[in-house]
Amino acid sequence: MREIALDTETTGFDPSTGDRIVEIGCVEMENFVATGRVYHKYINPERDMPEAAFKVHGLSEEFLKQHNVMADEIDGFLDFIGDSKLVIHNAEFDMKFINAELIRHKRLPLKMEQSIDTVAMARRMFPGAQANLDALCRRFGIDNSARTKHGALLDAELLAEVYLELRGGRQTGLSLSPDQMEGDSKFAKSVVRDPRPHSASEEELAAHAAFLEKLSDPLWTKG
Repeated sequence: MREIALDTETTGFDPSTGDRIVEIGCVEMENFVATGRVYHKYINPERDMPEAAFKVHGLSEEFLKQHNVMADEIDGFLDFIGDSKLVIHNAEFDMKFINAELIRHKRLPLKMEQSIDTVAMARRMFPGAQANLDALCRRFGIDNSARTKHGALLDAELLAEVYLELRGGRQTGLSLSPDQMEGDSKFAKSVVRDPRPHSASEEELAAHAAFLEKLSDPLWTKG
C-alpha cells in the first residue's frame, strides 16, 4: 500500500488573499514505512515574503527567486503523488493551498478523501493532549532536534514516523505472517499415544467385590 507523507510551507495562511506555496516535501511510504524515495522542491511564489512567514520557515524572497515557479513543477508533483493517499498534519490547510495552485494552473483539484489527517488521528487517540508535530515526536520518542525551523521535507519525514506510531507502531497487528510462523517452535510437538485400556481386569473386579462386602447398608442399595 503506497501512501505519501506530505508537508508544505507557504507565504501565509490564506491562498484566497494571494498567499502561495514556497516549498513542498513528500516522503513515499509502503505499508506505513518510508521507502527512501522523496519529492522536494522550493517554489518561487512570484511575490514578496511576509516577515511573519519568514520567521517560521526562514525562506527569503531572494532565495526563492532562484527556483522554479509552480507552473514548472506542478506536473512533476502530480506524477509523484499519483492517486496515493496523502498523509498530512492538518490536511485542510495543505489541501487548500495545493488545490488553489492546481486550479490556478488549470488542473483538477484533489478530493479531500485522498488525504489522511494525522491531527484528527492524534486527537482521537489522545483526547485533550497537544496534537502538534513537536508534541507527537516527544510522545513517541522521535528525534526532532534538527527541526529548528519548519521545513517541508524534514516535517514530512518526521510525519512519516509519527504516522507509523499512530497506526500502532512497527507491530501493526498481533497476527504472525507465514514467514514468522516458520522455524522451530519453543513448544514441544504433541505426541500421539496409544489409547489406554479402561476395562477392569478380573483381579480388579474381585478386589472391588470384596471391598463392597465390607460395607454395611451402602447408599446405592436403598430404593
